[in-house]
Amino acid sequence: MNIIRKKALKDVGYDFIPREFLPEGEDEYYIRNRQMSDSKSYRQLSAHEIEVLVKNENSADNWNNIFVTDKFNPKLVKHNQFHGMIRIGNLENYSLEFHDIPFPVGIYNSKIISCDLGSNISISNVSILSHYIIDDEVILQNINELVTTNYAKFGNGIVKEGEEEDVRIWVEVSNENGGRKVIPFDGMTAGDAWLWSHYRDRTQVLDKLKKMTQNSFDARRGYYGRIGTRSVLKHCRILKDVTIGSDAYIKGINKLKNLTINSSEKAPTQIGEGVEMVNGIVGFGCHIFYGAKAVRFIMDDHSNLKYGARLINSFLGNNSTISCCEVLNALIYPGHEQHHNSSFLCASTILGQSNMASGATIGSNHNSRGNDGEISAGRGFWPGLSTSLKHNCRFSSFNLLVKGAYPAEINNPLPFSLISNSEASDSLNIIPAYWFRYNMYALARNAWKYGARDKRIDKKHLIAFDYLAPDTVNEIFTAMDIMRQAMEKSEEFQNQNDHISPHDFMCNSDISVLKINTIENGKRDVNIIKPCAAYREYRDMLIYYAVKTVVDADIEAPVLLKRMKDSGERTNWENVGGQLIRKSKVQKILKKIEDDRIGSWDEIHEYYKYEAEKYPRDLTDHGIASFRELLQLESLEENETSVRDFISRSLTISSRLTERCYESRAKDYSNSFRNMMYSSDEERDAVVGALDENSFIIKTKDDAAELENRIKNYLN
Repeated sequence: MNIIRKKALKDVGYDFIPREFLPEGEDEYYIRNRQMSDSKSYRQLSAHEIEVLVKNENSADNWNNIFVTDKFNPKLVKHNQFHGMIRIGNLENYSLEFHDIPFPVGIYNSKIISCDLGSNISISNVSILSHYIIDDEVILQNINELVTTNYAKFGNGIVKEGEEEDVRIWVEVSNENGGRKVIPFDGMTAGDAWLWSHYRDRTQVLDKLKKMTQNSFDARRGYYGRIGTRSVLKHCRILKDVTIGSDAYIKGINKLKNLTINSSEKAPTQIGEGVEMVNGIVGFGCHIFYGAKAVRFIMDDHSNLKYGARLINSFLGNNSTISCCEVLNALIYPGHEQHHNSSFLCASTILGQSNMASGATIGSNHNSRGNDGEISAGRGFWPGLSTSLKHNCRFSSFNLLVKGAYPAEINNPLPFSLISNSEASDSLNIIPAYWFRYNMYALARNAWKYGARDKRIDKKHLIAFDYLAPDTVNEIFTAMDIMRQAMEKSEEFQNQNDHISPHDFMCNSDISVLKINTIENGKRDVNIIKPCAAYREYRDMLIYYAVKTVVDADIEAPVLLKRMKDSGERTNWENVGGQLIRKSKVQKILKKIEDDRIGSWDEIHEYYKYEAEKYPRDLTDHGIASFRELLQLESLEENETSVRDFISRSLTISSRLTERCYESRAKDYSNSFRNMMYSSDEERDAVVGALDENSFIIKTKDDAAELENRIKNYLN
């Protein structure tokens, strides 16, 4: 049964806050008055102004409850109904032109209930505008319903006075059964969502984070919705309990409910035709268009949702785009691209710089027994066309999956790999270090691209874009260790006569296949293709990383040797929302939360910034520890000769990487099948650009030359 309450017409617009929730000595406007940000001076209407308003077919339950400024022009107010206490700013003879369309200043053909209306606004054909603060120069046209309730939370997962716990909004990221759910709040970052969803065994932390979120917002009833300066809303159906920043543009939406929509002059947010969004937070500079749907969600700054995309129970990191497809129960870090109608992402944690191809089905439980499985993928996750995975699966950084229906769970610790499902041989085939060997151009360009396209103004996280960083370097060390252990058990190694270590064997020999059957949960073989070549690539990339880190830090050789001798073990790191932080420091912040030494999200965000300032030093320490471990792996003494040898080797590696970057792009120009679309090389260059004029290749060569000069100077 629909519950419809009857009340006297004269009471419309009054008693917004139920009396049991009004503090003693306060009226229903006490929070509204505090929300007013300007210092306008208001007065009651004059008799002449009331006469003009009545003549213009306006009505009010009480003209004495309408307050205006001295520059209020009653002639610009026509055919309206006013209920409750109304305040109106300056209305002057202007027209607000937006996208070449003039909107006359004034209030026309609308029903206004208990609102504060700013100066020189244009309101036309708003069927009901209730309990809102409208800032200056806002345009509202053709809106069915724009209302705020007394218990509005604006997308934040809090509980208001008198409400039960079961009304709290949660976002069930990473897992379909809600076991990793988090409470959304305005300002939440991918790092916040990861901390909260990841450490589920730290019950004290979970309790403290919940209280921290509740305490970040006022639980009192009576907050009005707000539409910020210069925002434009037109041809909209329903907006309920939505607060909107300045300079937003919202047109043709179906429904927006219980939302905070952040927007500003420097980062305006736009929401377009057919969009429906319920229970969530929209960050600064976001774009949501063309029938997109979002329910229980957080969209971080400068993220995009387009073309009928569905985002449900998910966090979408900044500088990401989702179009056409469906994303459920996902925690997605910055720099995610998913553009195809047929792709599907569910129950997953994706650590960013990722791209989903058409037909990819990631996290579906159609071939599992339960709904509590998960997919976890490191940075640079690229599942190919029509890829289907069975959860649980875990992938290290920069894994590229070839088209296929993968029949079993996968745990691939080998970064920068190409993974393929061979139905012909009934095996899982992995080419480690694939990106370094065969597609260096794409790898290097992506690292540059994500940094160049970072539009954030408030950078709460120092996001790591470099493909060689502490997280991926640690994965390479782990991968080499796994490969050495597997090689030691292999027939080829057992039959060798030199009795050298697995490391030396792999650095000086070649075999076609190494089997590591622990990577897939199945009975078929897992073939590591060209393992020795991959192992050498891993080693060389570690040398390159260690030397580049030391040279960038400008550490003199004697100091380097001393710090190398004093350095401890290579440290473990966590990817916290795209920011790399040493694992010990993540444990430290969790302990501080448990001990009440950190009591707010603002303090956690300050901790991120503090760690960002410390990152160069921690990075250098990690590079030095990696340098030392490499020397030990090569059975070299920690002396100046060994250091100089490694630094000299890095010059060759740097030159080779630059050549590969060029060569991997040059393949597109020498391939006859690519060139068959063009009548001549000149036509091809006119369409795709000349290879020698490729701006990124030129930049890569310049950067490499600069690095090599610094390395040579270091050696001298």
